[in-house]
Amino acid sequence: MQNATMANREVCDLIFVDYATKKPFMNLDFANVSTTELTGESLFAYGGKGHPKRVQFSGEKGGTLTIETQMQTVKLWQLITGGEVSKSAKFITRMEAVTDDAGTSIALSDTPVPGSVVVYTADDDCGSDLECTVADKTITLASALAGGSKVIVYFMKEVTTGVQRINIKSTSFPKNFIVYGDTVMKTENDELLPYKLTAYKVAPQSNMSLSFSNSGDPGTITITCDLMADDNDNILDLALIEE
Repeated sequence: MQNATMANREVCDLIFVDYATKKPFMNLDFANVSTTELTGESLFAYGGKGHPKRVQFSGEKGGTLTIETQMQTVKLWQLITGGEVSKSAKFITRMEAVTDDAGTSIALSDTPVPGSVVVYTADDDCGSDLECTVADKTITLASALAGGSKVIVYFMKEVTTGVQRINIKSTSFPKNFIVYGDTVMKTENDELLPYKLTAYKVAPQSNMSLSFSNSGDPGTITITCDLMADDNDNILDLALIEE
C-alpha cells in the first residue's frame, strides 16, 4: 500500500474538538471543499565566488486548513468569530397600518420596546414623524388624522423564543481546535481506502463574508484555519488505512 497510486475526489468530513477542553465542538460534515496546505521557509548560507548557496536551513513550519461550504449553521458562525450565542434578539420592524375611525389610534402587531415607536403618514415614509404615545400594543396620535388613514410604523421588537443570536464584539476571538478529517482515496486497483487527517492545533482566522443574492449560485463561506504546533511539536497527521 505504501507505493499504491491513488487519487481523491471527495471532501473531508471534519470534527472540531475544543483544544482546551478536548470536547467535541462541531461536526462539519456539509463542506464542499477542504484543502490542507503545508508551508515552511527555506534560508541559505552563501559563500564563494558567484555567491552560491552552500547550506540550507528549514523553519517556520505551518500551513492552513481551508474549508468552503454553501451550507451554514449558527455553530459555524460561532466557530469562525468566537462570538457568544444568546437566546434573545432585538430588531427593527416596519409595519403598514391604518388608524381607527377617529383617526387617533393605531393597533400594533407586537409589543414594542419602550421608546422605539416612530410613526409616519403613508405618503411621507421616513419623513416627518407624528407625535404619539404608546401603551402596550396601542399607539395614540397627539393630532388626529382622517379616520382610516394609512400610516407607516417603525418599532423595535424583542424576540425571546426560538432565537439563536451570535454576539460578536471587538474582544471576540475564535478558539483553538484539534481537527479530525475523514475522506477516501481511490487506487488504480479500484480500491477505496479510508483516509484520516489530524490537525493537532488549528486557529480559525476571524474573516467571514456573508453574501446574500437573488441570482447565481448560493453563497459560499470560506473558513481558513492556521495550522500550529501543539505542546509535542505535532502539526499534522495523514493516515491511509488498508481494510
